[in-house]
Amino acid sequence: MSGLMTHQENYAEFFASDPRCRLVAVTDELDISDRRVELNKRFADEMNLPYIPNIDDALERDDIDIVSVCAEHERRGRVAVKCAKANKHIYLDKPMACSIHDADAVVSAVESSGVNSQVFSFVHQAWVQSAKQAIESNSVGELLAIHCDVMFAKGYPSENIPRKPREQDPYPKRFTFIDSKRELRATGVYSVGLIRWLTDAEVRSVFCVTENYFFEEHLKNNVEDFGLLAMTLDNDIIATVSAGRIGYTSHPSHGPMRVHIVGTKGIMLFDAYNPRVEVYTNEPHWIPPQINLNDPMGFWNSTYKNTKSKNTWIPSHPKTKHPNDVGYFVDCIDSNIESEVSARDGAAQVEVLMAGYISASKREIIYLPIPRI
Repeated sequence: MSGLMTHQENYAEFFASDPRCRLVAVTDELDISDRRVELNKRFADEMNLPYIPNIDDALERDDIDIVSVCAEHERRGRVAVKCAKANKHIYLDKPMACSIHDADAVVSAVESSGVNSQVFSFVHQAWVQSAKQAIESNSVGELLAIHCDVMFAKGYPSENIPRKPREQDPYPKRFTFIDSKRELRATGVYSVGLIRWLTDAEVRSVFCVTENYFFEEHLKNNVEDFGLLAMTLDNDIIATVSAGRIGYTSHPSHGPMRVHIVGTKGIMLFDAYNPRVEVYTNEPHWIPPQINLNDPMGFWNSTYKNTKSKNTWIPSHPKTKHPNDVGYFVDCIDSNIESEVSARDGAAQVEVLMAGYISASKREIIYLPIPRI
């Protein structure tokens, strides 16, 4: 579901690499932009797949069991509902919807149809698995607090960002831009998902700040490039999140990804880049790629696939059972068990993030659940 310049570029390869799966087709809704149609067709050609322009036709096929849903945020919820109602298992890009109403609708469709669902997350990566083992083995004692940093080192920061508090829209509706993303959602969703999974606890209250620090593109589109979340969870666990996009040259690799856990016995840090091998040679220093106007922030791998990657930090972690998130999802389908990050978990992530925007607008604590109106 959808093609180039979405995370389908990654997910399709994950499914293709699993011997239990076979890619069947690329599809989408009929009423989409000419640009999206072109990107879908190009992706289908590159993957040597047919392009089915009407998703309704694709969902009628009995040789399709799973739909990987990567539609733009604004229509992702309704597409996911349609796929679930067609009795297809759904693998969902994150965040899985752009409103609480849409998220609730996805959960209802999944659970009434009895299909499996999963939202992409980091929970099966080695550094996160290690953090989970430390909590479950009582290595830090009773859990008191948790902090998670996920920031992406991409984009070209500007010195022309005015230093004044951001006025946050409490109910943003547009999330898709060529040159920027709402980073509290796009990046913060990883941390919110990790914290819920690590603690096995629900978020009860949220306090949030969103800001514009780095990018003119974000400022122009009135979207934040950085966000901070403070949350209270079950059992009075305190959780904090820093999330954003911080520029190509701000980090030796893709950006900070780490979690701190604080307990009655001590503090532990788990980092996606620790342990690591650091490589230094007489090669020229890495320089950011030239700006591509179709993807100026470097969101998509296909845009910059011929660009030299940063090779200074090479993580060194033990192998996990699955090399990517998809293998676990296929296991769930084979075993007819619910994923650890299902649509219901995805809906909880959406609610936390939307509560964050309300909090940032009102500059006050917001308690969950948010009233459905």
